[in-house]
Amino acid sequence: MSDDDTPVPDAAPAGSLPHGLVQRGEGVWLDLSLAPAQLRAAVDQLFQSGQLLAGLDYALFLLTLFHAPAPRAAPKGDALLRIAARVAPFPPQRRALYKQVKIRGDSAEFYFEALSPGADGQVPARREFDELVADLWCKGVRYGIDGAAVRSILGSGKAERITVARALPPQPGRDAQLVEVSHGIHRDDAPRERSDGRLDLLSFKNRFPQVKKHARLLRLLPGAPGLPGYDLAGTLLPPPAPLELDPVAVAGAGTAVERFNDGDYVVATQDGYVNVDEHGKISIENKIVSREGVSSRTTGNLKLRAAYEEYGEVQEQRQLDGSDITIHGDVYGHLHSHGGLIWLQRNLVGGTAFNEHGDVRVEGVASGSVLQALSGEIHLKRAESCVIAGTRVVIDHASNCEIIADEAVIELAEGCAVAARTIRIGSAGPRKQVEMLLFPLVPDLSALEQRIAESMEKAAQYQQAQHKRQQEMDAIAQLPEVRNYLTLAGQLRRGELQLQPAQQLQYDKLAARIAPVLKEVARLRVEVKQSEILQAQMLALVAQVRQQRQATAGQSRCSLGLVDGETAVRTMVVPPGPAKVYDRPPKEIKALLRSATPATQPVFADSSGSLDWVYQPPP
Repeated sequence: MSDDDTPVPDAAPAGSLPHGLVQRGEGVWLDLSLAPAQLRAAVDQLFQSGQLLAGLDYALFLLTLFHAPAPRAAPKGDALLRIAARVAPFPPQRRALYKQVKIRGDSAEFYFEALSPGADGQVPARREFDELVADLWCKGVRYGIDGAAVRSILGSGKAERITVARALPPQPGRDAQLVEVSHGIHRDDAPRERSDGRLDLLSFKNRFPQVKKHARLLRLLPGAPGLPGYDLAGTLLPPPAPLELDPVAVAGAGTAVERFNDGDYVVATQDGYVNVDEHGKISIENKIVSREGVSSRTTGNLKLRAAYEEYGEVQEQRQLDGSDITIHGDVYGHLHSHGGLIWLQRNLVGGTAFNEHGDVRVEGVASGSVLQALSGEIHLKRAESCVIAGTRVVIDHASNCEIIADEAVIELAEGCAVAARTIRIGSAGPRKQVEMLLFPLVPDLSALEQRIAESMEKAAQYQQAQHKRQQEMDAIAQLPEVRNYLTLAGQLRRGELQLQPAQQLQYDKLAARIAPVLKEVARLRVEVKQSEILQAQMLALVAQVRQQRQATAGQSRCSLGLVDGETAVRTMVVPPGPAKVYDRPPKEIKALLRSATPATQPVFADSSGSLDWVYQPPP
């Protein structure tokens, strides 16, 4: 019935049905002005009274009692919903046909066996779906009857056990999530196009994308609630609450969370590369971080102009060109850095590490590899069968390596060929059949010695010029008039002689005659002084170059703490020129150190003892 108490035409008399059910000539109706819980109470009262709903529209019945929204506020005639044809009695003898129901957790089973004749020999009429609904309701199964399956087996007459009802589990909603909104954070693994228009199949077009400042990267998509379920008793089963997500938790360095009209976004606060760590936090940095390794499948060859950090491996034949490179996995390929530090935290096997303006450091083992630092240091824990060249090389244990540097510091060297201006080795010896060779690099002093010889020759020439000018001055001084003038001039200057007017006239005439000669003497005296100054300058330059020669020679030294097996030390002259002695291809370094072609001078050859040698150039 509706909220209006006016009688409904053709309705059953008041009190014949529970409140909420209305009977008319054309069927049984539900009063939709009542809440679903009130309608369920009305149906329960009806079924518990030994009655049932014949001709039941079970799908509409289930939807109205459990899934209907709030009550409708509508006129009386519009708030009724027909769900059955009539209300019929459900006698006990008919109820006895439905004893085979078994309720197991979230499902109910029924064994549809053949009906046996009664005491009067009559076989009961077949079971009815409406009776099963009423019987299950009274037994606590008020939700989830599979109407299609039950009607099918009732129509077939088969004897079979089936599941007649199932609970409806709650349906989870959608958890909050972050969705990508920027095309700039997507990789482009297409082959890179070269400058000549051809495609480089070994390199990807954009493996590590960059984004601009203020670019929107991620959008927060809020969670959506799920749908409730019902157990067999019709009890509401609420869905699990959707997981919430705080975008601040995933906004790393170089990003921020900003709110716009259409939602919350993670935006870039600077230009840079997109990095996502193992916890899913996104950041924008000047350094590239990769966790997939460098291979033909993941990145191809890389040519970068930013710091690079790789947590995977660098596979064979892969080339990584960048700066400030850090690799956490093993390296089998080729690294080329234009500056910064090449830091390998594991092993370098069969690859190369070349740094133009920086250091190279390997925490693991370097084996069968090439390591070069043109303007930096190389630090190795252990090196085996490697070619190593750098400004300064420091190795804990080197075996069967070719090493060339300005300074080489090795704790233990076995079967190596080492060339450096300064060599310091704790223990040195051969390895199996490979000899231990040390080449202190001594400077080529010929240029300095030539400067010394040229300066000495010029000093001698200036000295000869002095003697020549002095002889000329002595010859002029022996001329009679000059000697007499100089004698008179000296006596007058000392006050030993007083001239009479006539004598003064003759003296003036004499001075006028020898004036040009005296000018020549003065010129010769200036030249003598200049020669003395130039000679002194040349001798000072000779002393300076000699000190430079001694200092240059003193840079070459070799120190061996312990000689353990046949070890040979030979000096090798460094060719003159600005080129660095270690700036050579690996093949040339091996040929230089392992062949007998370079001219060397023996310093030490023994199987025991120690050595502390400093180069002393010949006098």
